[in-house]
Parts: sequence; C-alpha cells; structure tokens
Amino acid sequence: MFQVYRKELMWGGRRLTLETGKIARQADGAVLATYGETTVLCTAVASKSAKAGQDFFPLTVNYQEKTFAAGKIPGGFFKREGRPSEKETLTSRLIDRPIRPLFLPGFLNETQVVCTVLSHDLENDPDVVAAIGASAALTISGIPFLGPIGAARVGFIDGQYVLNPRLDEMPRSQLDLLVAGTMQGVLMVESEAKELSEETMLGAVTFGHQSFQPVIEAIIELAETCAKEPWPMAEPAANKAAVEARLRDAVGPQIDAAYRERGKQARSDLLDQAKSAAATLFDNEADQALAYKLFKDLEKEIVRGAIIRDGHRIDGRDTKTVRPITCEVGLLPRAHGSALFTRGETQALAVATLGTGQDEQIIDALEGEYRENFMLHYNFPPYSTGEAKRMGSPGRREIGHGKLAWRAVRPLLPPKESFPYTIRVVSEVTESNGSSSMASVCGASLALMDAGVPLPRPVAGIAMGLIKEPDAFAVLSDILGDEDHLGDMDFKVAGTERGVTSLQMDIKIAGITEEIMRVALTQAKDGRLHILGEMGKAISSARAELGEHAPRIEVLTIPTDKIREVIGTGGKVIREIVEKTGAKIDISDDGTVKVASASGESIKAALNWIKSIASDPEVGTIYEGTVVKVMDFGAFVNFFGSKDGLVHISQLAANRVNKVTDVVKEGDKVKVKLLGFDDRGKVRLSMKVVDQTTGEDLEKRKGEDGEPAREAAGGAE
Repeated sequence: MFQVYRKELMWGGRRLTLETGKIARQADGAVLATYGETTVLCTAVASKSAKAGQDFFPLTVNYQEKTFAAGKIPGGFFKREGRPSEKETLTSRLIDRPIRPLFLPGFLNETQVVCTVLSHDLENDPDVVAAIGASAALTISGIPFLGPIGAARVGFIDGQYVLNPRLDEMPRSQLDLLVAGTMQGVLMVESEAKELSEETMLGAVTFGHQSFQPVIEAIIELAETCAKEPWPMAEPAANKAAVEARLRDAVGPQIDAAYRERGKQARSDLLDQAKSAAATLFDNEADQALAYKLFKDLEKEIVRGAIIRDGHRIDGRDTKTVRPITCEVGLLPRAHGSALFTRGETQALAVATLGTGQDEQIIDALEGEYRENFMLHYNFPPYSTGEAKRMGSPGRREIGHGKLAWRAVRPLLPPKESFPYTIRVVSEVTESNGSSSMASVCGASLALMDAGVPLPRPVAGIAMGLIKEPDAFAVLSDILGDEDHLGDMDFKVAGTERGVTSLQMDIKIAGITEEIMRVALTQAKDGRLHILGEMGKAISSARAELGEHAPRIEVLTIPTDKIREVIGTGGKVIREIVEKTGAKIDISDDGTVKVASASGESIKAALNWIKSIASDPEVGTIYEGTVVKVMDFGAFVNFFGSKDGLVHISQLAANRVNKVTDVVKEGDKVKVKLLGFDDRGKVRLSMKVVDQTTGEDLEKRKGEDGEPAREAAGGAE
C-alpha cells in the first residue's frame, strides 16, 4: 500500500531520518523528519495557477506544536491547541525567510508549507528539524523551488563551537545561533550572544554552513529517488523587450529624479506620479501588469546602479555614514523609564516598566512551564509611515522584531537574584524609514537605564544592506526602507562596545560569501560604536536609583516551616497583609519573601507584619509600639507586627502612677522593653525600664523596621 522512501545519516552525534511516501500522500510534497526522537511532519502544497492580476508571491509557512508530542494535554477550558504561540510564530518566520528567495522568479501561485511537531524528545529543538523537513518536502514536490537548503543550530561552549547543542546544554552556551542556506552560501541567520566578537560570530556562521552540507546532500539523494516532475512554467511575455523600452524612455527620467529626492514622503509622491504615468502608456491588462513588474525592476536598476557606480545613496550619504541621531530620556513623567530615539526619519519611543514576580509571563511550552521576567514588545502603527490602515493585534512582523530586540538586550540584564523585578519594555515606532527594530534596541537600552535598571553597558543596533552585482558589491550602513526593499540583504547587528549580542541576516539572493559577511560585520561595528557615542550624550549609564513612581522591592528570608503561617488558611493572612498595607507579596518555596510597593511605609509595615508571624520577639529588647487599649490596670501596646503585650500600671513610669491615662492614651507611640512571658504565655512589657536602660542596652533597641534601634547612649527620647 505504501511506497516508502527513506534517507538516514548520523549528524551531530544523532541520527537524522527523512522519510516520505507513507503520511500525507495527497500533499505535493510530504516528509517526516526525525532527529533523535523529535519528529516533525512537513508538507508543501501549491495551487495550480496564480490569481489574475496578482503581483506578489503568496507564501505561507505554518509551524505548529502539538502538546501530545511531549505527552501533555493543553491547558485552558477548551483543552485543545489555540492560536499560535510566540515560539510557533517565530519558528514559522525562521523557515519562511531562507526558502522564500529560492522560488523561481515569476512563480506567484499560492503556496503553503505546514510543519507539525508530532514528537519532542525534550533534547532536540524541533525548529531545525522543521526547517530541514520543509526544505526536503519542497524539493521533492515538483514546485519550482531552487533548493534544497540546510539548517543548523550552533552553540559556543567552553570556547568551542557545538553543532545542535541539546536543550540542557544551552544554559552553558554563550551563543544560540540558527543558520540556514544552500550549498553555495548563507541565506538566513538568527542569533543571541553574550557579547562575542565579530570574528567569533563569523566563525559560528561558517561552522554552521559547513556542518549542514551533509544534510543538503541527503535531501538531494532523497529527491533523486522520489521527486515529482517539475511544474511547467509560463514562457516570458513575447513583447517584454518592447514594453521595457517604452517604459524606460517614458518614465525612466522621472524615477531617476524621484530617487534624487532625499525626503521620504516627497520621494514617494514623485514615484506615485511616475507609476500613474506608466499606467497610461498601455491599454490592455496584460501589458499593464507586465509594466508594473518592469517598473519595479527599473527602480532597482537606477538605485543599485548609482550605489555601485558612484557610491551615492538615495539620501546623499556614502555607504558608511549613519544618519543624524538624537536621543532623549525621561520624557514621560509617570513612566518608570522612557526614551525617544531618532535616527533620520526612523524614530522609536521606548518605555520601561518595572513590576514584581506576580507580573512575570507564564509560558506553557512543550519543554515545560517556565516564567519569563523580561518582555519587550514592538508596535508598528500605520501613522509611522504616513498611512491609514486597520489596526489589530500584533502580526508576525511585530512579534519577530520585538523578539530580535529582546535578544539584543537580554544578555545585559542583571540576574534576577540581584534585581528581583519583572521588566517590560514597549517600543512604539512613531516614524519609520528603515531599521525600526534596531531603533527599538537603542530606545530600549536608553529607557532601561533611565528606569535605573543596572545595565553594565548600553546596547545599540544597526541595520546593514547589500547591493551585489556580478562584478562588484557595496555594503551599506544604516539602510533606508527603499534600500532594504531594493537591495539584496538585511543584516542587523546589535551589541555593546565589547561585542555582539544579536545578529540577524536575511538574504534575497542565492547566498553571500564569507568575504561579504566579514566586510558587513566590520562596517557594522564602526556604525554601532558611533551610535553608542551618540546615545551616551543623553545617558551613559544606569541611574543610581529607581524612578519616583517605580515599585521598591525588599527581600527577606523566613523559615520554610513558617510559610504556611504567613499565607494562612486559604491565603487569609497574606490577603489581609496585602489589603491593609497596600504592598505586593511573593513567597517562594525556599522561604524567600519579596515585598514590593512604591511606598516605603507600605513595605515597612508589611515586613514588620511578616516578621511578627515568622519570628518571635527577643526578651530584653526595646521596641517601638502603639498603645491600642487602655485599662485601669495598665495599657496594651502593639509592638511586634500583630503582637500585643501588657504594660502593667506599675511599669509605666519610674514614679508611682495613680491613673493610666495620666501617662498614656490610645494611639500614643511609646518605647517598651520585653521583660518576658508569664505562666500563661502572656507578654510582659515595661516602659519604666526604658528610661533606666544603659548605653549598652540601647544598642538592642528596635526601630520601626523591627531591627535594633541605634540611638546614642544616654536614654530614649
């Protein structure tokens, strides 16, 4: 019934298996990819024809994780997988980016690649397996795909590159880099690094590219045995040369003039006029559609030619100059930290907010549930490009750009043990003309330092571009939106003065060489250092203290056997503490208690309350308390959190007291000494002995925070 084709190889110390012919046989291409015990079903399907008038390639990649792959049942009320998680969205983008430029030019049929995780061994991340499986499925499908590609993850542990490190090895790695490409060159890089040098990053990319060559060979061998016949492609239009010549003569000068205009909006208006003029040159729809495509080709030719020939860019800069930069911090009075980063016509407003452990994001991944205390969200409203569009929930692009900025900043964040805050940064892109994600990195760094988050060094990012012709190439620093659109590469590098923290690369051509990557990394470093210098004019290091409106967090440790008493039955006690003091309280299983509030008095009250439950008052120690009740025989004083004690009338003062109210009344603040406990365990306090206490005894006094008071010897006030 089944005609199964299989290819196996040992790769990175584990077996990689590619199998087709048994599952999903109605798809154009279907491959079951298994690495270790992680299995992903990858399918590729394309419609048989393109829609009339369509001028773009509708490729969709859907990576989906099934919880049964890890032996789990989904949470929530419905108990089934719902909308894509952030991991699923990011992995879909990772697969899309290297395969998109390899489809035959002119192929505009709707195409869908679906990668479904069926088994996860909790050792091998399914993203690399999915990328390889998608490549194999496309290669055997007959769809005009000029692959295959390979993919690999590269770690850097103890000074050595590691191919496809296991999940339990990643915490020790200084690098998490995923690279994909063809036999000839690299097409995509996504990475997070701990301030590694440019040479180390380049070495990792080269190592990964060399390491996945056996995978590409295995896919080719599989395709030789079972690939379907290639799809027939439409012949080029017979009148293409005539249409192109007429278009060049009629609107070529207008396009050239438009790209000499340095302002984005003015340039866009001139290009719209040229497009309108081009549309009137031809009568039939076929010629108009062809002219529309050739118009884009003519744009590329004019812009790219000027850069390669003269080194002149659209806005008049040379290839290495960064646009003018302005940085401001502390713009928003109530925000914990804020910054406005402007580079040319690209601008990002970044806002940092500090929270407690209760604000951490709970992530239910296949590998298990964990908490994330740093979030960075990127928003791209339509007004940033002067457009009016429908606004909705964040799309794949917003999620991807936010994650890139997150990777760039995270290696510099202080450890949770020394800075126990949850951190959220939001980057609102208010203007966009190229590299808004790198503007978000710069803005996030400034906002965090403005908030008082102790970053050891600021982080900056820059986007590089590439114009590559058969006999020459040019690497561009700080690219514009049009240069990104008309160029061959989007190469983003973020880091500090010490090294790279994140690198992302997308190639629109068949691949680039090590030489081009080396030039791009060197040029990016110069640009990054320049940007860091401009950022330093606004703020060069983190503020010494948190902002006025940021919460303060105090940490104490209580015995683990007291945790239940602090929480109370059904959480009654801790809810009462939170309600009456206004503080937020987090209690860990190891007895670590974090108390947070913007008010110091609130924190102090909560700490005293918790201490009164988790510890006992010390005999012979002087405390400050409040008279809560007056009786004929003495006064009851609240002196240790919720604990009260009796000051007998004979202990109120050194001289004889006839009436308690002659000395104290309810609400008075007094200092009392704990004498001990009577036979029934009742607390015995004294005010009389406080005045007789020696300087040595005064060292034991406790202030409002529950610690021994440190007044100078000579008696209480």
